[in-house]
Amino acid sequence: MQAKLVVQGLTHHYPDEYTGEDVHALDNVSLEVEDGIFAAVVGPSGCGKTTLLNILAGLLPYREGHVKVDGVDVHGPGPDRGVVFQEHAILPWRSVARNIGHGLEIQGVPADERQRKVAEFVELVGLGGFEDRYPHELSGGMKQRVSLARTLCSNPIVMLMDEPFAAVDAQTRITLQEELNRIAIATRKTILFITHNVDEAAFLGDKCFIFTRRPGKLKATVKINIPRDRRIWKDLINDSEFTNHRDEILTLVREEVSTLGDD
Repeated sequence: MQAKLVVQGLTHHYPDEYTGEDVHALDNVSLEVEDGIFAAVVGPSGCGKTTLLNILAGLLPYREGHVKVDGVDVHGPGPDRGVVFQEHAILPWRSVARNIGHGLEIQGVPADERQRKVAEFVELVGLGGFEDRYPHELSGGMKQRVSLARTLCSNPIVMLMDEPFAAVDAQTRITLQEELNRIAIATRKTILFITHNVDEAAFLGDKCFIFTRRPGKLKATVKINIPRDRRIWKDLINDSEFTNHRDEILTLVREEVSTLGDD
């Protein structure tokens, strides 16, 4: 299977904004995400997960290593990568439909085609009937669905997601995880998903990259071969295959957390 996202020997340092001291965020990270694979990245706080995503998104320049999307070097933002952040980042003066179609407007897509695509993704993320609502009229979960639909509507090669469900309540988070799984089935998108939540990583990931404490290194890769049509929380919560993978990931992360005070 062809790799859509390739990271080779990525090392990154940056100055602390308060002390000016050098922060060694990532150390010789190499990983691949194949076409259509959902990859989760999990590790202790401060291990460089978000730094990695910002580099992949082209928002943070890097000097050591190589990053490629669909065989092309990453040296800045581009339409081949769509990003969904923890904050909703939707435009408050635009309706749901106009937020979702924003990227298509920038691309110069004709109005008729834009309207058709927006309608398709409104239905895909379960926002039918809310097309004319504005962000202040939506719940946090619905705002995140708008962000997701807007990113999907622009048809990026790779989707990058930085803890998109961290700010919603537990029940909404479970619902959004199942919705994202359904969307992954429908679109077959290549996705890299950053999370602190081990259950979330095991539920969503076809593979999970576990990072060490800072400087972040790739400690292990756990592959999860549970078919996506079986990934429903009420069915998986007591499924031994799922719980074994979850416990393996949890053990690997806890090993890093337990050593944080050893320096």
